[in-house]
Amino acid sequence: MDINSTGRRSNRAFSRSLKTVLFGCTALVALTPAMLFAQEAGSDTTLAPIVIKGSGTSSVLNTENDSKSIVATETTGVGKMPTDILVAPASVSVITSKEIEERAADSVEKVVQYTAGVSGDFYGSDDRYDYFDIRGFVPYTYRDGLAIGRTFGGVREEPYAFERIEVLKGTSSAGFGVAEPGGSVNYVTKLPKRERFGEVYGTGGSFAHKEAGFDFGDNITEDDTLSYRLTGKFQRADGEYDYSRDNENFIMGGLTWRPTDVTSLSFVFDHLDKRGTPGSGGQPYGTDFRRSKFFGEPDYYFNDTNRNTYSLLLDHDFGDGLSFSSKARYSNSKLDFGSVYPSSLRTDGSHLIDRYYFGSDTASEQFVIDAHLMYEANFDNVESRTLAGIDYNNFKSENYGVYVPGAPPINWLDPVYSGAPSSISPTYGTRNDQKTTGLYLQEDLTFADRLTVSLGLRNDWLDLSETDLFAISNPTTSGNHSEFSKRVGVSYKFTEEWAAFASYGESVAPPAIGADPTTGKQYEVGVKYRPDAFPALFTASIYDLTKGNITTYDSVTYIPQTVKKVRHRGLELEAKAEVTDNINLIAAYSYIDSRIDEPGGANDGNRLMHVPKHMASAWGTYTLEGEGARGDMTFGLGARYVGSYFTDLANTTKSEGAVVFDAAFVYKIQKNTTLQVNASNLFDEKHLVHQNNGIIFYNPGRTIMATLRQTW
Repeated sequence: MDINSTGRRSNRAFSRSLKTVLFGCTALVALTPAMLFAQEAGSDTTLAPIVIKGSGTSSVLNTENDSKSIVATETTGVGKMPTDILVAPASVSVITSKEIEERAADSVEKVVQYTAGVSGDFYGSDDRYDYFDIRGFVPYTYRDGLAIGRTFGGVREEPYAFERIEVLKGTSSAGFGVAEPGGSVNYVTKLPKRERFGEVYGTGGSFAHKEAGFDFGDNITEDDTLSYRLTGKFQRADGEYDYSRDNENFIMGGLTWRPTDVTSLSFVFDHLDKRGTPGSGGQPYGTDFRRSKFFGEPDYYFNDTNRNTYSLLLDHDFGDGLSFSSKARYSNSKLDFGSVYPSSLRTDGSHLIDRYYFGSDTASEQFVIDAHLMYEANFDNVESRTLAGIDYNNFKSENYGVYVPGAPPINWLDPVYSGAPSSISPTYGTRNDQKTTGLYLQEDLTFADRLTVSLGLRNDWLDLSETDLFAISNPTTSGNHSEFSKRVGVSYKFTEEWAAFASYGESVAPPAIGADPTTGKQYEVGVKYRPDAFPALFTASIYDLTKGNITTYDSVTYIPQTVKKVRHRGLELEAKAEVTDNINLIAAYSYIDSRIDEPGGANDGNRLMHVPKHMASAWGTYTLEGEGARGDMTFGLGARYVGSYFTDLANTTKSEGAVVFDAAFVYKIQKNTTLQVNASNLFDEKHLVHQNNGIIFYNPGRTIMATLRQTW
């Protein structure tokens, strides 16, 4: 393509035309309340001159403070526009990189353990996926606002790759696209900075754990226009149970080019390679073996992940309030696991456990891209932000699975392993092709710096195809859906510290072929407090959430079952505060009233499985400042309570409620050198988290890790 002055004039003309369109839409929405007020008063209204507000970097999320504070002040969790958390009309929790490091959370499941509305760990030692729910439902995940998929059945992400993890409670389809109604998680990738920085660390601890990592970057050019960042983690360890392993190789590199002060282009590549095991597989009901006891087969016992991801992020500010952002990602992954699982305990006095082979081999690739324009303007005492965009997601996967009930039984009093099967062939296989295209519009209006009205509209076109790789005739089925979702929110600031909000939102998620999409809706009201005296955010909310057309899973083999509708009503309280220079506090409480609604059905009126009625947690740190040769010492202590929940839809079996304690100690050896010790499940508390068919699963046991870290 030839680039000449004529082309540049055309681009400027296009930009002016685009601004005019967005300006007209924004002005119409923003001036409507003023015109209505004027009509009610019966007087003529003279509009003040319109002042355009330059966007600067307001279209880009600021994460500069995430490595220094546990309290975030803005988020993209509600939509694709960075928003002040205080006035965002939704419950949002942000776990910064400082908090992740402070608690030594090495999986996303552990990162969100102290977040209100989030429950997890309900399959105990099953290490295949990140098992956690938000407000009782499996969440969808996004990376930098681009869809990944559900946590259940997906890749276990590496938290060290992210600057922060944002947890949005409730429906979010109008902001991000396909999603579950309980909530969503957005991972924000670490990107190059304009300065030299870095750290290296080494970790050792329980289960022969050995780990080394680094995260550093600098400017390549003297004028700061080109910067790099390199992040890595390498781990060799055993799991908690016999014959297990937990190895990982992770490397991520990024380049950021800033040709001007208003343009930024970043490229990030990361490679994740994990070699682990899928979990203990459970133990016989009524026994009390140590957690490490294993009743599978050491020679058929693997859980491997290999993924490559390529991301491109572009931001440009045209000036006069108009900015453009586009992000794209391509990834390919291969997930394999296999094990021999206990299925049922014999009652003939033989002490034998029947077992089955269960495994899968999944290859997938995904291309997702998003592009949007944002326009900001002031109209006298009305501030307006308008965002319009389009995204496209193409996900393809091929899965071959094994489910064979006839594995040799094993004596649970005297286990003798029979070895891996000489050969085992897949018993089922599917190929999926999902294409999703979305058009969306988001509008935020702030009146007199007090009242903020937020509107989100979106339409998704779902093109779904599934092929049964074992079918002889008519192996492919397909479905096409067009789904419209909306979100309306209102926030009012009583003072600069207090704000109340109310919202209504909808969600839509891809269905099984031949079924209607899974839908959800939520009503929520709440209040937020952010004191001026110290960095903190306190949130209290109540919600009414309904999910329909549900497919859920009711056993360790995850056989699908259909539920017509589930209604969750709940209360959430959350606090994150840096009370003084040496005291930090995180606290959360959640209550969920869960009810399955299917009149005439067998489960009508029951609670949804894995939904505790009560959850509470608290984490605090105290720093004792150094004196003389002694450096600073930071003491951390946390407690997590999860109430009992049902482990099946029929509500016949339950978990055990329990309190688990965590602890941390950090000693500053020198200015940039620290020694950190973390203990998870400090007192090695042991309780039942899942059971089915006579097989039980316990929560993870105690782990102790020590980390030596050098920063610059």
